[in-house]
Amino acid sequence: MSVAVLLLLLGVLVAEGRRDRCFFNRTQEYCVCYNLSEETIGSIIQCLAATVVEFQGGDLEKYIAFPIRDLDPSAIETLGSLVIQKIIIGNVLVPEILLARVLRFFSYTHVQELAFESCIFQGTGNWSGMDGQNLPIVSLSFHNVTSSPLTGHEQAFSSLSRWLGTLQELAVTGSHVTSLPCAIGRVFRALRSLSLAHNSLGDGSLAPAFCQGAFPHLQELSLHHNNLSSYHSVCESVQLLLELQHLDLSHNQLMANSSSSCQWPASLRRFNLSSTGLDEVPMPLPPSLEVLDMSHNHLHAVDISLSSLKKLFLNQNLLQAVPSIRNYPKLDTLHLENNSISELPRDELKLLGRLQDVAVADNPFSCSCSGAGGLQALAATGHLGQGWPEDYRCQSPAQYQGWPVAQVPLSVLRCHRAAVVAPLCVVLALLCVAGA
Repeated sequence: MSVAVLLLLLGVLVAEGRRDRCFFNRTQEYCVCYNLSEETIGSIIQCLAATVVEFQGGDLEKYIAFPIRDLDPSAIETLGSLVIQKIIIGNVLVPEILLARVLRFFSYTHVQELAFESCIFQGTGNWSGMDGQNLPIVSLSFHNVTSSPLTGHEQAFSSLSRWLGTLQELAVTGSHVTSLPCAIGRVFRALRSLSLAHNSLGDGSLAPAFCQGAFPHLQELSLHHNNLSSYHSVCESVQLLLELQHLDLSHNQLMANSSSSCQWPASLRRFNLSSTGLDEVPMPLPPSLEVLDMSHNHLHAVDISLSSLKKLFLNQNLLQAVPSIRNYPKLDTLHLENNSISELPRDELKLLGRLQDVAVADNPFSCSCSGAGGLQALAATGHLGQGWPEDYRCQSPAQYQGWPVAQVPLSVLRCHRAAVVAPLCVVLALLCVAGA
């Protein structure tokens, strides 16, 4: 079998009214093929110099009965010489019986990433030919795909276990996933990163997915944009992920249970709770957090203590005061944009000045001497982050409303009258005494 025919089967075939050739961007080493057919297969040759090849559109059903024989030595050598590292297949109906017959040929390539976008997987394939097969692919992703439920496909995953057991990254996003069987999770023995974002996972579907022995080395888990609601249930469901370092629960409508005794994995370092509808800080939090994002919520106050925390994001909340920096001795980044903070506390200014990145833009600042002076002093240290000075404006007093904080005058006469009046009084008193 020629390399061109193999790539044709991996890619896309003719469709009416669409382009049917390949376009190679030499600068980016990126090649896109539209509706490639046997008649225009010659244009795929230019893709052989690309590191990323994308196939868009077509009809693979007509090739289900196409004879696919083992490759001869010259074809294997040619595949081994290709520099293609990533293949993207989009907007195509994929018969699983054909995919099962073709996938094993990836073992002769250097392809490390395989992505399916807006595809429909049809039927069932005979995966027995993949038993014990190794593939170089370490990153696999499915976005906006349609397929039969994963339950009932355990045998297929068993046949693919030799390869899937070495996979490092897996993403199944925007695909209406409602559950993940326990047995499937146990196949991914080396997986480091898993994204199940933009799906329909509920609280009850997480515990079976992350059962004993599933994803034993998982470090990064993305569950944003799902149907999760219980902070406590999520905590209980991921307790067995002992190497978990990064958890993203953003864009779920979570409810915190103040009496929860669940303990998060001690390895957890990055926690994203942004846009989760929280009106109070959920407890408990992972004790060894280094990055905590609770932006875009309804928090009125944050009174927590995390000794390892380095970055705290609280922008777009309802805070009226700056959280005490003393509770975070290792903090270097604090974002408080779009809150209801009118002034930075004087006793916290020196501590804020030690941070690398402080952002407090778009708050209703009081431009009193202490209010404007504190912000100007902090800006002078060079640590006031993005938005200074254009997004820092006065809300009060009336004479400075709408003014940029950076332009508020802080003259001695205005802000330190006592320092001027007292010496004058002394001088006048001395003059009176001398005159007498």
